[in-house]
Amino acid sequence: MWSFVKLIFLFLVATVVHWAFASSFSYWGLSVNMLLAFAAAFCAVLKPSFGYPAAFVCGLFLDFFGTKLFGNNAFTFTVCACIVYGLAERFDFDAVFPQMVTVFGLTVFAGVLNSLLFLWFTSASLWPGLWSLLGGSAIGGVLAPAVFWLVRRTLNKGPVCRQV
Repeated sequence: MWSFVKLIFLFLVATVVHWAFASSFSYWGLSVNMLLAFAAAFCAVLKPSFGYPAAFVCGLFLDFFGTKLFGNNAFTFTVCACIVYGLAERFDFDAVFPQMVTVFGLTVFAGVLNSLLFLWFTSASLWPGLWSLLGGSAIGGVLAPAVFWLVRRTLNKGPVCRQV
């Protein structure tokens, strides 16, 4: 029960951090997706039975407050969760470099996948721009170690965490 409360707390922190960074960096034309960084951290720390729903809920949260295609973020975040769990056997997510590379790569992948989903289902273009996507991905990658540290520190190897 206590782990579930901590997950809810982390989700609330993630939404506030996402809003703050997305709002702050939008002035420079950068699309920073901190909720994806939190979803990747959840998947790196949590067991799959808790990580997949956490990633889905993070994406669904963005879908509720977006004016675009509903469900694209939930699908994209779930696919990203599959990628993180696939990489978990090969990467040591306790190290800083894999955290940064994973969040950078997932942010680029999510931006491209969201644009393709929007194009396929609405026949319209929703490309944020290459520099906006790469800049936001770089910022997310640089901030990823802090996000992973916060998630790991808060959950503190509880019963919902993967035992490595």
